[in-house]
Amino acid sequence: GIVLDFLPQGRPDDERPAHLREPITQLLGGSFFTLLEAVPQPEVSLSSLERVYIGKEGREKIERVKRRIGYKQLSSAARAELPAAIKKLIDENPKKFIKFFNEAAPVTSRFHQLELIPGIGKKLMWAIIESREKKPFGSFEDLENRIKPLSHPRELIAKRIEKELKGEDKYCVFVRRPKRPHGDEEF
Repeated sequence: GIVLDFLPQGRPDDERPAHLREPITQLLGGSFFTLLEAVPQPEVSLSSLERVYIGKEGREKIERVKRRIGYKQLSSAARAELPAAIKKLIDENPKKFIKFFNEAAPVTSRFHQLELIPGIGKKLMWAIIESREKKPFGSFEDLENRIKPLSHPRELIAKRIEKELKGEDKYCVFVRRPKRPHGDEEF
C-alpha cells in the first residue's frame, strides 16, 4: 500500500484518552485501490506516499491492517495525498490500465465501460474500439498517438479511480468498495 497519512497520536475523533490510543496510518491499497487503516509497528514513523508492505507475511513497518474505510473517513491530509498516490500506482503498473483500454466491454446495450472514463464520450469510445481491433494498444503513449483527441489518459484514469473511491458512481471498474455497515451512509 501507499501511505496517505500517519497519525502517531491515533484518530482525532477517538474518544479514548490519549495514552490509550494507538498510532494509525491511512493507506491506499495497491491491488484493488482500497482505502485502509493500519497500525504501524512500534517505534516506526511513516511518511506520505511511502510504499509499505501490508501482506500477511513479512511486514516490516505495519503491525496489522485494522480495517477498510471509506473516503469520508480519510483525514484531510490523506485526502490531499490521494491523487498523487493514485498516479503513483498507475505509473507502477501501466499494463493493467492499458489492458482496460484493450478489453473494456459494454456495461449495457447503450453504455460502454470506456464511457465511464471522464472525457470519453461515444465518439472517442468508437475511435478506441476501432483502433484496438486493428492492433491492441501497447502503452499510454501508443494510445495517445493513435487516438488524437485523447490526451493524458493516465490523468483520466486517476480521476475515474478517485471518483470511484468517493462513491460518486454506481459502477466500479478499478476500485473495490468497502462494505457498508448496516445503516451507515458515511461511505
